[in-house]
Amino acid sequence: MTVPRPKDKPTLSVPEAGAFLGLGRTASYTAAKRGEIPTVKFNARTVRVPTSALWKLLGLLDEDPAS
Repeated sequence: MTVPRPKDKPTLSVPEAGAFLGLGRTASYTAAKRGEIPTVKFNARTVRVPTSALWKLLGLLDEDPAS
């Protein structure tokens, strides 16, 4: 499974991001709530994971996330 590039998909759902980390849905939301997965809240119900933050978390920033 390849993490999408930020220019292709700027944000992911929490379960999508968790899948790249090998986590299930519940574990993904738990990790996000603890701050282990970086998130952005848009309103009371919408939580997204910036793809660039996920790249950084996974140590993929040596690769150009914009290309």
